[in-house]
Amino acid sequence: ADLFERTAEELAPHGLSCECLGGGRLSHRPEERKIHVYGYSVGFGRADHAVTTEKLKAEYPDYEITWADEGY
Repeated sequence: ADLFERTAEELAPHGLSCECLGGGRLSHRPEERKIHVYGYSVGFGRADHAVTTEKLKAEYPDYEITWADEGY
């Protein structure tokens, strides 16, 4: 929620708004080049981790990126 609020405040002066579509967590293990997307946000619900994973794969093509709906 803190990150979302800060982003919304930064966008507002530019006439832009945003909407949070859900949340989750990341486990980043750079030494193994792995990212795991999981969990949910109590306040925003669960994001579509498949979408998050695809965006991460585009940015980190040399990483193994996985996701699961389980966990918090």
